[in-house]
Amino acid sequence: MDLSVKSAENIEYMVDVIKTKLRMVNVGAIKPGHVDEEMYEDLHDLYTMVSRKDNFSPSEMQAIAEELGNLRKK
Repeated sequence: MDLSVKSAENIEYMVDVIKTKLRMVNVGAIKPGHVDEEMYEDLHDLYTMVSRKDNFSPSEMQAIAEELGNLRKK
């Protein structure tokens, strides 16, 4: 999968990986369709950071969830 290409499939994949890694309880809070394609690079950066870590502190999880919220379509 080439994540350098902006596509709906790549957005869906990255959002799913982030939700899985964070073990988000409210998985409906962020859906791939909610992500603004203009924010693709920011999502990719967030995905890269989340993919590299195995554990997250509660404050990191909160910050990541807030950033996901910032990527939503306005």
